[in-house]
Amino acid sequence: MSDMTTPVAPVPMPPAPRHGGNLGEAIARFKRPREEWLDLSTGINPHGYPVPTPPPEVWRDLPDDFDDLIEVAAQYYSAPANTVVPCAGSQAAIRTLPTLLPPGRVTIASLTYSEYVPAFLRAGHTLVPWPGPEAGLLDDIDYLVWVNPDNPTTRHVTRETLSSWQGSLAARGGLLIVDEAFADVSPDASMASRAGQDGLVVLRSVGKFFGLAGVRAGFALCPPDLGQRLAHALGAWTVSGPARFAARAALRDTAWQSATRERLQRDGERLLTLLHAYDWPARGTPLFAWTPHPAASAWHTQLAVRGIWTRFFGDHHVPLETGGTRLLPSLRLGLPAHESDWQRLRDALDEISRT
Repeated sequence: MSDMTTPVAPVPMPPAPRHGGNLGEAIARFKRPREEWLDLSTGINPHGYPVPTPPPEVWRDLPDDFDDLIEVAAQYYSAPANTVVPCAGSQAAIRTLPTLLPPGRVTIASLTYSEYVPAFLRAGHTLVPWPGPEAGLLDDIDYLVWVNPDNPTTRHVTRETLSSWQGSLAARGGLLIVDEAFADVSPDASMASRAGQDGLVVLRSVGKFFGLAGVRAGFALCPPDLGQRLAHALGAWTVSGPARFAARAALRDTAWQSATRERLQRDGERLLTLLHAYDWPARGTPLFAWTPHPAASAWHTQLAVRGIWTRFFGDHHVPLETGGTRLLPSLRLGLPAHESDWQRLRDALDEISRT
């Protein structure tokens, strides 16, 4: 009997998701050195938290999983401590959580944070098309993922609606995953205080509001049994010592948080006002603006040739403020950091409007 076996073709992997912050692509494509770019391609606070200098042992020692990071995060999010799972940014939880759930039917908005779909597909789940929250909760799904407020469409779902979805999913043994990466500016709208309830996972990050995306620190707020399995799957030392130090400092600093919320509210309104002045149909959050328009690709390129990098999204069924959807490309712009950056963006918009 032959011991030869027929080789099994590997399962094709979906394309790697694209993200903002890909300034290397802009440098290569437009032949402009890094120092000459104004990078508005992310929704990260350009005035990030001023992390104090850590003591030498933070760099030398293994990360201390028994520090008070969980307690500090629990207090900041108003969540029970036994629901808090630190992770290397919410990205680590996004990739791991689907592997811990029984294969089922998951619905995810067609235009949202791009890592969710491949993560669930890799774990063997079935993707169910969903136009978005306007359609309500589908009857035949096990899992629903919603980014609140949504990236990039800026849509927001109330806590009452999310709680209704959670209750319906929990009753059928399902799960609502709420990604609150951009929720820190409006903490009263968060689901974090309900962490630990059946059928709910809330993902949080210190990357956007705190401007600490580089430290790769975040939290999954889960029912305790699921949280234990997630922590086990993530393994030891998932959050580095310097990241733990930075996150603890930022989450404790209530004065900085309050001042930053006020600043981001002002800057978000300023960005929307600027875009509207040039007839860009923009919608906004305090951390970024999003504009769906047939000319979005041309605007993206016209800004890029002037050294301003933005995040471009190809054609998607975009929710219209008048109701319904339309197949449109779109553009996302983050906040300029300095007055000179604001002026540079204004000058570019003025030139584009005249051409």
